[in-house]
Amino acid sequence: MAIVKYSPFRDLRNLQDQMSRLLDLAWNKEPGEELREGVWQPPVDIVEDENSVILKAELPGLDQKDIEVRIEDSTLTIRGERKHESEIKKENYHRIERYYGSFQRSFTLPQTIDQEKVKASCDKGVLTIILPKREETKPKQITVEVK
Repeated sequence: MAIVKYSPFRDLRNLQDQMSRLLDLAWNKEPGEELREGVWQPPVDIVEDENSVILKAELPGLDQKDIEVRIEDSTLTIRGERKHESEIKKENYHRIERYYGSFQRSFTLPQTIDQEKVKASCDKGVLTIILPKREETKPKQITVEVK
């Protein structure tokens, strides 16, 4: 019988390896391949005030022509693609940390949104979508008369 020295980190390394293989399968990539193209989701902030819901998505480096915003059946969908600069060959890169390829984010809109008055703009790489609330759903101040 051989005596094996206990290593508390061995189990953690095994778990990490198993999780990496599982994620590789989920993203349809070869084991050990770096995640660079085709799998990215721009971060989004959503805030609500009394008049509207405001969604801001970080889309640095994207042209307006590469971004599509659509509302269909109470679902807001942002779709686009960040393209790799074609004038520089991939072999010449020392490091690639930004994600490239297509993305899509979808959000279910509450019934309080007036879908006909939605506005979208893009400034300094931040897409801002203003989703105004319908007038009948906005809070109303009621004055109380004192007698």
